[in-house]
Amino acid sequence: MTRPFQILGIQQIAIGGDSLDALRALWVDTLGVTRTGEYESESENVREDILTLGNGASAVEIDLMEPLDPEARPRVNTPPLNHIGLWVDDLAAAYAHLEANGMRFTPGGIRKGAAGHDVCFIHPKANDEFPLCGEGVLIELVQAPPELRSE
Repeated sequence: MTRPFQILGIQQIAIGGDSLDALRALWVDTLGVTRTGEYESESENVREDILTLGNGASAVEIDLMEPLDPEARPRVNTPPLNHIGLWVDDLAAAYAHLEANGMRFTPGGIRKGAAGHDVCFIHPKANDEFPLCGEGVLIELVQAPPELRSE
């Protein structure tokens, strides 16, 4: 299959838990990963710390997430490895191509993500209308910045 896009690398790994303090104690205090930001969204039911591992355009973001409301959806703490983000050279082309070929995406289409990049999410489960999916894994496709696309 010819694709009008290319996956360039891992952009992020998102880890959910019941307590952002406990996640921060492990990842920042114990493991020493640098905290570089924070994000909160009621519509996404999330409060998160944004960590950065590595340097430059190929640095990997680690998002530590807790739900604002443990009873509401989406449940960012279940499963604990919430999703993986992949850099893509042409997000719009990837979205159009994958959807036309039966890929199921989560509601919301392409939108701005927590780090300011355009993103969309491949749904972990297929349905009758869209038989392709993330095979149990929520996958975030992230528009790569120009400096990463030129490497």
